[in-house]
Amino acid sequence: MANEKAKLEQNQDEKPMTFLSMVMLTGFVGGILWSGLGYLAYVFNFTEIRPNVVLEPWALGDWKNGWLGTVISIIVLGAVSIVVALIYYAALRKMNKLWVGIAYGLAIFMLIFLVLHPIFPSIDPINKLERNTLITSICFFILYGTFIGYSISYEEQEQTQRQENEKEVPS
Repeated sequence: MANEKAKLEQNQDEKPMTFLSMVMLTGFVGGILWSGLGYLAYVFNFTEIRPNVVLEPWALGDWKNGWLGTVISIIVLGAVSIVVALIYYAALRKMNKLWVGIAYGLAIFMLIFLVLHPIFPSIDPINKLERNTLITSICFFILYGTFIGYSISYEEQEQTQRQENEKEVPS
């Protein structure tokens, strides 16, 4: 009896993740991945900007500069990245070009370093940043935008292809 139940459960297809869930997961993973790599770039002196700057406007105390602050900052950046991915999903998901993701990453860079700059007092103005910091930050944002953009656009294209194939195959 238990064997038959196990076989029945094994034969049932798992429900695939919804597209919106995939977008949110992509955003979270992208935020964690690229902010974690940003922290490594800070450790190896490629940049003077730590992920912890995201806590500056809201968190009090020195804890935010320690390991706990770094971990919480990376998780917060993962959560913020979900919003970034949802914006891409809403506006640009049908554009399956690498350049769109690159431009999206550059737009996020410009938004943070030019528009939202006053929120983060420990980041120097863009014209006073060290060359290594500027180049590393631009590259990370380009790669981040490409990761978010291409992942979402690719999945959109795959979903559209699956729907077209289902229409072609008679039941």
